[in-house]
Amino acid sequence: MNLPEKGIKKSELFSQMEEVRKNDIKWKEGKAFSLVFNGGQELSDIIKEAYLLFFSENGLNPSAFPSLKKFENEVVGMTAGLLNGGGKAAGTMTSGGTESILMAIKTAREWAKKHKPNIKNPELIMPISAHPAFNKGGHYFGVKVVSIPTRDDYRANVEAMKKAINENTIMLVGSSPSYPQGVIDPIQEIASLALENNLLMHVDACVGGIVLPYYKKLGADIPAFDFSVPGVTSMSVDLHKYGYAAKGASVVLYKDKELRRHQFYVTTDWPGGMYGSPAVLGTRPGGAIAAAWAIMNYLGEEGYLNLIGKIKETTEEFKSRIAKLKDIQVAGDPDMSVICLISDTIDVFQVGDEMAKNGWHMDMQQDPNGLHLTISAAHATSIDEFFKDLEVAIAEAKGLGNKLGGMKTAMAKGLLKSMPKKMVTKMVKKEGQSVGKTDARPAKMAPMYGMMAAITDNQDRETLVKDALDNLFSQRV
Repeated sequence: MNLPEKGIKKSELFSQMEEVRKNDIKWKEGKAFSLVFNGGQELSDIIKEAYLLFFSENGLNPSAFPSLKKFENEVVGMTAGLLNGGGKAAGTMTSGGTESILMAIKTAREWAKKHKPNIKNPELIMPISAHPAFNKGGHYFGVKVVSIPTRDDYRANVEAMKKAINENTIMLVGSSPSYPQGVIDPIQEIASLALENNLLMHVDACVGGIVLPYYKKLGADIPAFDFSVPGVTSMSVDLHKYGYAAKGASVVLYKDKELRRHQFYVTTDWPGGMYGSPAVLGTRPGGAIAAAWAIMNYLGEEGYLNLIGKIKETTEEFKSRIAKLKDIQVAGDPDMSVICLISDTIDVFQVGDEMAKNGWHMDMQQDPNGLHLTISAAHATSIDEFFKDLEVAIAEAKGLGNKLGGMKTAMAKGLLKSMPKKMVTKMVKKEGQSVGKTDARPAKMAPMYGMMAAITDNQDRETLVKDALDNLFSQRV
């Protein structure tokens, strides 16, 4: 595709953009349970105005824009204050949870070079439920990721973590909460292990870092999970999730400035001058920094308490209604507003496909098969419609047509296990190349997830996903 010979008129340009977005998830209607956190028009207007005010400013050089330096330092300070960081905690803003986690891993690697110089092949240990950003960070920075199982309640198995520690371990990881089932790992036990073994300990609170302190203030029984726990050395917190800031705004925090220094990158012999960068990005959008500062100051303690109180009430209503359903249950005992729907009687992926027909977006999960719900303030207005459509989707999944669909998936699983390796690889490639062929959202995801569950070869699984990504990020001719 080439640039148009002549520019498109403004009216036509935006008309085309509105037409294209018709295929997007209907997050404004409260139908999205991930990706977008909608706090309502009032909050949206605040962050838009603040973002546009600093739309052109660049956070690369804080000496050029003292305003952004002030905003970032105060955002980091307010976030650290929520998480009992005291006066010593230090951090930086990043573009999102993935970058925050990458920085924590890079910091751990550099810390180990200084404090554990004998380690040549560093390792971090995390529960299998921890975010894939840790795997990505390990891949990028040459740190081996050792995954340990979770207990029956989906929380990290600390005994397994203890057994996995060896002479190459540099960091332990826990989630508050984990994304798949919304449960908090035994942070205090993991942190104690870290202290005993002179290791760093990172708490991924990207989802819960803003919510959990207010849940606690609202009377919820939340275990200690932050810098109040001896042994916790770093944390990641997303502000563009439950902080209701604009994308992308996250914070990575450390127990002190000395540890944070390992995050920085500096080069002093470039002809263009001395160069120092606090995180991955060079150019950093000033708008995201300014919008985060604006929304945190606009809401304040009282605003967040009211907003998260509403989220808590909505979550309890969701859980209450789910408990009345025969074929769908909540996995485990979630500590906040993140829920996984599972079933031992029907194919939940088929339920997800049926819900998608009515515009609902729920991520599909595996081990166990489930549908993911991250509940936000916007869902208070769509809860009746959700459960009305969910009951229909469950009935459809139990019906003859979808039973046949489920039989086809089951047959595919059986065939895959008995087919020669070359035939499985060919079949997997064909499936992967079929995803993302159009600009519309996929009509059915259950067959692909059913196939993923049956594939035992990791290379085939990776090929399937990479082929799907190739299609998703290719222009339509």
